[in-house]
Amino acid sequence: MFRNRLDAARQLAERLDHLKGERPLVLAIPRGGVPMGRLIADAIDGELDVVLVRKLGAPGNPEFAIGAVSEDGSIQLEEEARYCRDEVLNREVERQRERIAERRRRYTPVRSPIDPTGRVVVVVDDGSATGATMAAALATLRQRQPKRLIAAIGVAPPDTLTRLEALADEVVCLASPSRFYAVGPFFADFAQVEDEDVIRLLGEHAT
Repeated sequence: MFRNRLDAARQLAERLDHLKGERPLVLAIPRGGVPMGRLIADAIDGELDVVLVRKLGAPGNPEFAIGAVSEDGSIQLEEEARYCRDEVLNREVERQRERIAERRRRYTPVRSPIDPTGRVVVVVDDGSATGATMAAALATLRQRQPKRLIAAIGVAPPDTLTRLEALADEVVCLASPSRFYAVGPFFADFAQVEDEDVIRLLGEHAT
């Protein structure tokens, strides 16, 4: 178990120390991945931004991912999405696209997203249950032709890691328990990260 997100981030930064000198682009998945991304970017002399993807929640159970949508509009669907009516799925996709657009306006109002083309890119999140959100982020970024694409995660189940390994050049995960129900129980402190925290962390410069 990790003490908190920063504890996990420090451990990931140690595993990513070989990237120093590459000026990596660290792309955090909001909101929980952003405090981790800030620490990792500072530790490996990288640049921090967010990659905006949103989980598509199942009808009646929004915490269960039936897919994900990315900032560029691309959609990744899980097998379970076939049980969802088209009109319900389309409404959920549109709702999450609006949330993504709103977040970009709030998070980086005075600049565009940082271009990952030709960069060593590290995608950071605190954990990944089904892998839907991280998979959508990786698939979207791969189209932008990064030099190298790395997924850095605190905790994820083994089948999720297998899925992500097919999408990334490297997957760094600190814990992969076979019994996995949710990300939160693996952190002693899993306090919610607010939008204000994300805005502040994105505005900080590497030290």
